[in-house]
Amino acid sequence: MNEHLGQKMEKGTFRPHERLWLIAGSSVLAVLIRIYLGSCRLVRVEGDDLQREALGRSRGRAVFVTWHQRMLMLARYFGPRRLTVMISQSRDGEYGARVAAKLGFANVRGSSTRGGMRALRALSKAIREGGRGGMLADGPQGPPRVAKVGTVLSARDAGVPIIPVVWAADRCWVLNSWDRYMIPKPFARVAVFYGAPIWVPPKVRGEALESCRRGLEDRLNDLTRRADAYFGVERPWRRPKA
Repeated sequence: MNEHLGQKMEKGTFRPHERLWLIAGSSVLAVLIRIYLGSCRLVRVEGDDLQREALGRSRGRAVFVTWHQRMLMLARYFGPRRLTVMISQSRDGEYGARVAAKLGFANVRGSSTRGGMRALRALSKAIREGGRGGMLADGPQGPPRVAKVGTVLSARDAGVPIIPVVWAADRCWVLNSWDRYMIPKPFARVAVFYGAPIWVPPKVRGEALESCRRGLEDRLNDLTRRADAYFGVERPWRRPKA
C-alpha cells in the first residue's frame, strides 16, 4: 500500500534529513501518539451492538466514517483493526502515510483534488477482498461537517455498510483550524459513539446517490451532537464568521 512513498524516496524527492525522518522519525512519532492517546480513559462505548451486527452481515467488511475534526482519538481504536485509509499525494501526505502505517493503518494515496477516483477504486477493491475502510466524511479541507460523496461511492462499489463513528471527551483542546480540530487532553475521559449503519443500494445513482450522501451527513451530525451531550458541552466545529 505504500509503494508510492517508496517511489518518491527512490527518485530523490526528499533531502537526506527528510528521508531520515521518514524512516526513523515516523516510528518515534507513532510511539508518542500511542502513549499520549493511551493516557485517555474510555468511559463509554455506545452503539457497539450496531456495528457488530453490521459487520456480521457483511462478513467483517465495512467503511467506518467520521469527521476530520474527530479523527485523532480514533487512531487508538482503529489502528489495530488494520483499516485502509485514503491519504493525499502531497508531501505532507508522504509523512502522514508513514506514521499511519506505524499506527497499524494501510493506505491508498489520493484526495478530492488529486488522484481521488483512482484511490477510491483501490479502497473499494481492498474492502471487497476482505478489508475494512476508514474515511473522513468532510475530507482533508472541508467545508466542515459537509459529507462528500466519496464515502457513499466506496461503500456502494464494495457492497458494504457505512458505519458512522465519533468520539467526545470531557477535556480537550480545540484548535483554530478550518474545522476546529480536537485533541483530547492527557488523561481525559473519552466516549465513543457508533451510529446506525447505512446500507447503500448497489446501483444507486443521481438524486438517490445525493440522498444517501445527505443521510450520511445528517446521521454523523446527529451522532456528534449526542456524543458531545454526554459530557454536557457541544464543541465548536467551524470558525466564527467575521
